[in-house]
Amino acid sequence: MAELNLGKGLTAGKVASNVQKKLTRAQEKVLQKLGKADETKDVAFEEGVINFNKQYAEGSKLQRDLRAYLEAVKAMHESSKNVQACLADMYEPEWYGKDEVDSIVEDCDVLWTDYHQKLVDNALISMDTYLGQFPDIKSRIAKRDRKLVDYDSARHNYATTHKTKKKDGSIKITKPSSLLERATPGWAQGILSAHNVAQSSLSRNQAEDELERAQKVFEEINIDLQEELPSLWNSRVGFYVSTFQSLAGFEEKFHKEIGRVSVACGPQLMRNLDKEETKQINIHLEFILTYIDLPPLLFDAAATPDINVTSPTEVSEPSTFPLSCTDELEMKTGDVVLVISFDNPDEQDDGWLMGMKQDDWLQNKENAARGVFPENFTQRL
Repeated sequence: MAELNLGKGLTAGKVASNVQKKLTRAQEKVLQKLGKADETKDVAFEEGVINFNKQYAEGSKLQRDLRAYLEAVKAMHESSKNVQACLADMYEPEWYGKDEVDSIVEDCDVLWTDYHQKLVDNALISMDTYLGQFPDIKSRIAKRDRKLVDYDSARHNYATTHKTKKKDGSIKITKPSSLLERATPGWAQGILSAHNVAQSSLSRNQAEDELERAQKVFEEINIDLQEELPSLWNSRVGFYVSTFQSLAGFEEKFHKEIGRVSVACGPQLMRNLDKEETKQINIHLEFILTYIDLPPLLFDAAATPDINVTSPTEVSEPSTFPLSCTDELEMKTGDVVLVISFDNPDEQDDGWLMGMKQDDWLQNKENAARGVFPENFTQRL
């Protein structure tokens, strides 16, 4: 009759065998806990298992913290990228160093990306590889524990079967004790007793074979683990040193490089921008005037009316300076004029100045309209 197949290589026979093993192991453990069966102990190996579990727990925690650190670096990269992009968007094209700002934004992004990738390649992947060996060893430790129970069970079974062995090894016909023996004719009693003795001998041989087999399987696993556990425990120091040195080295290098870029983008570039913008006002600025409502007459300093104007003059009916040429600056009463020098001093006529209205400059900067105007229509502030 064909044996029932349960799929995935399982058969009814294998299932029954596995169930029997579990029952035997459970029975052996109960007897050991009750003190009715001795248990094989290996103090050195048990200490190795304690160290293994501690090492596994510490490594797993380091792996979780390292992943969290990388997530933080990734989030910081994204935040830095957004801030740099905001700066680049706000930085007007005509401002000093616009190309430098765009280059710095790109450099910062590259540095963050490179930093994160180095941490992944040299720390996280190494961490994953280091911890990858623990699950297999853990399963083998559990298997060793099961095989140790099988060995103890086989050892106890062997001891039990050999207690019934006759010291002299002879066949002795005893008084019938079983129903089968009572029902057996007298002339066959000896034959039945001999059969029982033979069965006992067979059981002892099976117990011995089972003990040898269980001992062999256990020792094969045990010897390998006895060598691997101490070696794995000792390897943790070198691994931790390498990991933290890599983290510290990459972090130090990154902060140095990002620091240089930040300095170029921060104080240095902003100072240059501030100087350039100030220069647009002050490089040719001579003095500030305000247009007042005076008759359009040319007069020398001695004829200047004694008027002390410290702020733009307001009049009820503002007058406008009449333009006679296209290069003249149109002004009205109260306008504040920034006086600048002529590009060519030879072009300056007596009594005329070059300037631009302050309101126009504040709004249009270097695109503000420039023109000449008569000095006697204005008063210094």
